[in-house]
Amino acid sequence: MSEKTKDLASQLTAQGVDVVARLSIPANIVVQRTDRPDLGDFQTNAALAAAKQMGRKPQEIAADLAAAWPTDIAEKPSIAGPGFLNFRIADAALSARTQAIADDPRAGASTVESPRRVIVDYGGPNVAKGMHVGHLRASIIGESLKRIFRFRGDTVWGDAHFGDWGFQMGLMIISLEDELGGLDDRKKLDARLASLTLEDLEANYPAAAAKAREDEAFRDRARKATAALQSGEPTHRLIWKAMREVSMQAQKRDFAALGVDFDLWKGEADVDPLITPMVEELKRKNLVEIDEGALIMRIAREGDKRELPPLLVVSSEGSAMYGTTDLATVLERARDLAPDLYLYVVDQRQADHFEQVFRAADRAGYARREALEHIGFGTMNGADGKPFKTRAGGVLKLNDLIGMAEEKARARLRDADIGSDFSPEEFEDVAHKVAIAALKFADLSNFRSTSYVFDLDRFMSFEGKTGPYLLYAAVRIKSILRKAEEQDADAGPVEVSHASERALALALDGFDAALAQAYEKRAPHFLAEHAFTLAQTFSGFYTHCPILQAGFEATRASRLTLAAATLRQLESSLQLLGIATPERM
Repeated sequence: MSEKTKDLASQLTAQGVDVVARLSIPANIVVQRTDRPDLGDFQTNAALAAAKQMGRKPQEIAADLAAAWPTDIAEKPSIAGPGFLNFRIADAALSARTQAIADDPRAGASTVESPRRVIVDYGGPNVAKGMHVGHLRASIIGESLKRIFRFRGDTVWGDAHFGDWGFQMGLMIISLEDELGGLDDRKKLDARLASLTLEDLEANYPAAAAKAREDEAFRDRARKATAALQSGEPTHRLIWKAMREVSMQAQKRDFAALGVDFDLWKGEADVDPLITPMVEELKRKNLVEIDEGALIMRIAREGDKRELPPLLVVSSEGSAMYGTTDLATVLERARDLAPDLYLYVVDQRQADHFEQVFRAADRAGYARREALEHIGFGTMNGADGKPFKTRAGGVLKLNDLIGMAEEKARARLRDADIGSDFSPEEFEDVAHKVAIAALKFADLSNFRSTSYVFDLDRFMSFEGKTGPYLLYAAVRIKSILRKAEEQDADAGPVEVSHASERALALALDGFDAALAQAYEKRAPHFLAEHAFTLAQTFSGFYTHCPILQAGFEATRASRLTLAAATLRQLESSLQLLGIATPERM
């Protein structure tokens, strides 16, 4: 990587490493953006750290560093407080860095030095249940992480990982059995399966689940039906296949509406052939034991702050359990994909479950514990601070949530007199993009472990820290560039001098660091924050720095390059968040 393709903090840090080496100062120097822009653009506290080791005053060390520091990137460093070094980037260096970003198809983003093979497990809808608002965060965060890791250079697979093999399948089978008065009449069964709808499944599952909680005999039948299904009983498999197909078609529709896609559309049932041989292997390795008729694997470790219960591998009825299929899925992925990293984007409330599975996978030799990560997240709440519900108290369907957002987007577009000259098709396309941007950015602008309150009015605003504001910012730049093309105004070399130009250039330089943080901390909000800062900074630039009306041709050409670079980076950021931008608004 050439110096011009590194961000400015990395370039200054490299200079600092050379300076402390020449001066024999024992400091692990890091230059980073300052939170005191009145003092400079970047800062390091290296002198303070070195002072403790050298027994010298930090101001003296800072003075030595400042005197020896090259001035090709930044002006001579200033010293503030107890010994902080502050740097103001030279206009020429800032112009060169911005030009490199403008010329880079990746908008200034670097790739990882050692690419990895990564599986991202997210989505996780269950068969027999329609997708609801509780699936929103896993889908949004998982999709963004998949895109970020892939953009950074990793080989990535996204897997929907359907819940299609557990106790709920047994519940639905005996529910259907009771509805039909038995499963022996094949003609009657085939006719019912042919007419089966998602609405049927959504109505039957809650009733069956409630009955199982109250009726022990019904619950036992469901457990036995689950075991029979997993053992390959033909009629049970036939019913399961029909329910899975009905559910999957609806879920693919909802995922597509949300702008979410997967490389693998696998479910728990896909690992069923692995479970019996896996369990036998665990027995041979003496990793499991019988406990009250069930087969368990102990995963507690010395030093645990609290004891984790064993992983239940096979129930006393002979059924493979939720954790068993997850363990077999690790085995399947290790065998077929050989990932270096496994990311599970699932509600934080599942933390203990995944710790059990990860420890079991490590004990069994399927994957190293450090390669398995649970990317937990908080809940989307209503105004009462509890997980979001409908006014009637039910769980809101994801499809209905998207519809609510689209309706609100249409109203906001009309209120702002946007789209009056659009065709009906274009208006609907823009409304959908605004709706999805509102939902996704509201989610991704928070650190993933944080819960947040669902407020569609606030999310849909064209002002403030929202998805629609960012779309409008991108569309405004597109409009400027179209007008420039109509006027035969060409972009040209970047020459940064005005304070608002400097601010925009420094914002553009922050993309790579934000992307790296989002990648390393598995937290897209760093990228969302960068996108918002970039849009805000461009707004200030647009206000104070005329582009098409610039007095000099070279200034106009430079500012057009700044605008084009901003658009590319803003759209790249939004695309990595899973947000598509319209051509006009």
